Amino acid sequence: MFSKILIANRGEIAVRIIKTARRMGIQTVVVHSDADAGLMAVEMADEAIHIGPSPAAESYLVQDKIVEAVRRSGAEAVHPGFGFLSENPVFARRLEAEGIAFIGPNPHAIEAMGDKITSKKFAAEAGVSTVPGHMGLIESNEHAIQIANEIGYPVMIKASAGGGGKGIRVAHSDADMAEGFSAVKAEALTAFGDDRVFLEKFIIDPRHIEIQVLGDKHGNIVSLFDRECSIQRRNQKVIEEAPSPLLDDATRKAMSEQAVALARAVNYDSAGTVEFVAGQDRSFFFLEMNTRLQVEHPVTELITGVDLVEQMIRSAAGEKLAFGQDDLKIKGWAIESRIYAEDPYRGFLPSIGRLVRYDQPEEGDHGSYTVRNDSGVREGDEISMFYDPMIAKLNTWAPTRIEAVEGMARALEDTHLQGVGHNVPFLAAVMDQERFRSGALSTSYIKDEFPDGFKGAQPDRRRTDILIATAAAMNEILTEQSGDPSDRTDWIVLIDLPGAEKQPHGVSLAYDDDEALTLELAGEDRALMLSDIDWRPGLSQFRAVLDDVPYTAEVARTADGFAIRSGAVKARLRVFTPRMAELFARLPEKQAADTSKLIQSPMPGLVVSIAVAVGQEVKAGETVAVIEAMKMQNILKAERDGVVKAVSAKAGDPVAADDVLVEFG
Repeated sequence: MFSKILIANRGEIAVRIIKTARRMGIQTVVVHSDADAGLMAVEMADEAIHIGPSPAAESYLVQDKIVEAVRRSGAEAVHPGFGFLSENPVFARRLEAEGIAFIGPNPHAIEAMGDKITSKKFAAEAGVSTVPGHMGLIESNEHAIQIANEIGYPVMIKASAGGGGKGIRVAHSDADMAEGFSAVKAEALTAFGDDRVFLEKFIIDPRHIEIQVLGDKHGNIVSLFDRECSIQRRNQKVIEEAPSPLLDDATRKAMSEQAVALARAVNYDSAGTVEFVAGQDRSFFFLEMNTRLQVEHPVTELITGVDLVEQMIRSAAGEKLAFGQDDLKIKGWAIESRIYAEDPYRGFLPSIGRLVRYDQPEEGDHGSYTVRNDSGVREGDEISMFYDPMIAKLNTWAPTRIEAVEGMARALEDTHLQGVGHNVPFLAAVMDQERFRSGALSTSYIKDEFPDGFKGAQPDRRRTDILIATAAAMNEILTEQSGDPSDRTDWIVLIDLPGAEKQPHGVSLAYDDDEALTLELAGEDRALMLSDIDWRPGLSQFRAVLDDVPYTAEVARTADGFAIRSGAVKARLRVFTPRMAELFARLPEKQAADTSKLIQSPMPGLVVSIAVAVGQEVKAGETVAVIEAMKMQNILKAERDGVVKAVSAKAGDPVAADDVLVEFG
């Protein structure tokens, strides 16, 4: 076994690898860029080596720097994590030539599976179900249209060297194919330096299901069963679970056997994932193989009890698998939610900045569910514009799927972030949806359920009760602390929800013999019982038990009330005396500022270019500026015709969300 390994990665996956290595008694070395000098992994590792500037192309992707760090540290092996150099066969071969172990599969397997055309040929030869399509050279738009008609629309156009959701389009007609084929070739050349494109049948209402495989260097390969990854946005996974709610035992067995057959065909010898697209009728077809550890590996670990990072290390060290297929069983259900620094209320645009607050759910047993939180940042850390915006992978396990979903909903309630936009409210909304809870998933789920984007959720009765009880209790606590002598018990709680009429609720407060707070609701034949209140001024989370069910709400005081978020519901609340409520109702609504003549930055980032100048006439739809954040370039276009009155930024300037870039006259 190795005595020291180097981790050629960053963030939460570096932390994850360190934890397993530490348990195995292996010392760790992490490399880091300028931007990552203060991150958790750097502090946790036994050694840290600086490898260059913040852009990945000047640090984490530079093989010479990684190899030099291995030499300096005396590490015997490199774990690449995922992304960066994890699926680069040239890097794996170089380490091999240097006498350094690569904690991943052999270079041949990486190469064979890394090219989507080659991998499909291997899959077909191994007896794996493949999607009808064309893997050969496509000479022109006309040739592509001819092939598409042979396959039958809809057809997916995919870059052979693609990944990360790039280089993919769906054509529903000859016109779509003519436009999309050229566009994908251009995207592929720009993103991957390889403009080869292939076509395959697009499965209607598909699901994304993958099989985790694990091999050693002695020819032993097993399946660790399936994961469902159908909840995706822009072809990137958001919520994963294991096992899949679609599969029955027979389909699971067939998929596992095909995945193992493909792994065996390329002498696979580490952790890897065989991805399938599945129809709602449980038909399934090979998609691709990822020759690395997957982001969503924790759900597999939770249902099997197998530490995949440990097994990768043991395989790289030449050890045999200590278990066979018959030793593996599925136990319970696990859900993973990817928490990203992106603002769901702004079209999921990346958000950067400092994590001013980061309260995490407590890991471990919570009675009906268990929590695991893989995070690479802490309160006070910076979310950088240079890398993927993932903050954490929040996982819950329970004996049944519905218990795991309900556990995830509670764990998301217990997650509180400030300083950056984040997608926790969106994740909470999905957990509350009946369609998700029923397991009726597809890769179009987010587009189907949120066709106009995410605007927050409207509260059901339970959420409304939480808002009322939380605001009334906070007001009561503040009133007592201020020494208010009125001893008032009757209040009007006004709920102000985005896009909805303000809702006044009359509430009468009283304490019972156990000091629980009883809230009688005016005009309703019921009362709320609030107990075990855990909040004091200054805390950003309000914890209590409402009608025997515990909850956590995110709270903040405002100038005239409270901002409260419960799950996916975010509202502003004011607590008035009845007379004050009457007077408030007479106040005119404040008119929003007119920003129609402004081009504002939708996110924090770096100005790549400003395409206009003062005095220039601009037509609607023309590009005005380009902003870069989190490795993505965002093109800002004029929404109307106009003449540029002022330009407030230039290329290279850092900007915050809502900063004015251009003003029209």
